[in-house]
Amino acid sequence: MKEAKAMAYVNMYGVLATLENLCEIDDEAKAICRTIKKPVSLCFDVSNGPCCTFHFSENGCTMSEGSYGCTSKMNFSSPEKFNALIDDSKPGMPVKNIPQVLSFLLGPFTKLTDRLTKLLMPSDEDMKNRAFFEESTILTFYTISGALSALANTDSISKQSALYTVDGDVQMGITDVCYSTLRVRNHHFETIKEKPETPRAIMEFNSIDLAQGLFTGTASTMAELCAGNIYMAGMISMVDNINRILDRVAVYLG
Repeated sequence: MKEAKAMAYVNMYGVLATLENLCEIDDEAKAICRTIKKPVSLCFDVSNGPCCTFHFSENGCTMSEGSYGCTSKMNFSSPEKFNALIDDSKPGMPVKNIPQVLSFLLGPFTKLTDRLTKLLMPSDEDMKNRAFFEESTILTFYTISGALSALANTDSISKQSALYTVDGDVQMGITDVCYSTLRVRNHHFETIKEKPETPRAIMEFNSIDLAQGLFTGTASTMAELCAGNIYMAGMISMVDNINRILDRVAVYLG
């Protein structure tokens, strides 16, 4: 069962946060960004939920916590209302620089989120294109990485696993392709989209094809572990707890 508040954090820190990576690696997204002549910093402020600002320019997108520096803002009265933005494209209440909010939301923002949706929810036909396949898998990896911390901090079931996770950095990655750090401090998780300097534990998939198979459930984690295609090292209890949270990620993103 999904919890609305936890889903809002997944949508913010998992799904929308992947706009950063989309604008960095996707040619169509780069082209959309080049149409942004004046930078826009759009804040989504969710009552009893997350608050983040997305900074868009011709160079791409970055996300920051809180509303500091936002040029436009949209409020949501509940996590459910924010989730409706993601699920049904229902906007919240513009409260700052309203013309800019509506213009940007209906223009570049919608184009970027539509492109992200196409890559995160691909058709079988799209996945026959190798370049699309690889990009889709990489973006899915980053979405899962963000969702993992979001659920560890907010989902009642995932928080139980977080409670038993010791402090340290966990390296997650697809070998030589992309990496994330899951930083644990006092049972609070943070996702950092780069390789840690001194990981306490490592979980790494040896190829994009394997990662895609694991993400879609077409590959067996146990079989791939036995075959040596999933590398685990260090404090294995941390990896065990993360794997339990990943089960919840599948529920929320499935």
